[in-house]
Amino acid sequence: QVQLVESGGGLVQAGGSLRLSCAASGIFSSIIVMGWYRQAPGKQRELVATITGPGATFYADSVKGRSTISRDNAKNTMYLQMNRLKPEDTAVYYCKTNIIASQEIMEYWGKGTLVTVSS
Repeated sequence: QVQLVESGGGLVQAGGSLRLSCAASGIFSSIIVMGWYRQAPGKQRELVATITGPGATFYADSVKGRSTISRDNAKNTMYLQMNRLKPEDTAVYYCKTNIIASQEIMEYWGKGTLVTVSS
């Protein structure tokens, strides 16, 4: 079993920055991919960014150039640095991971952290 806990959300003015964290705990063999998703009120959940086990990164067009995804393997923690925030970035941000545990591919989600960007 793996648990994911997000932190770092809050209220920030447009143009400001936040760093979200996702701490993973539990027993697993390896990470296939970890990523951040977000869901704004009344909208579908969407992909924000991903980082693979080897470290390759991907970004949605909406955040490309303003965000950086990273991971500290020693701490089993993933980060999303968000700069030049916009009101449309307001959403609940979720951490997700696909890992290998007990010789099986498993998927886990965190409970989310709220980011609110004021204009």
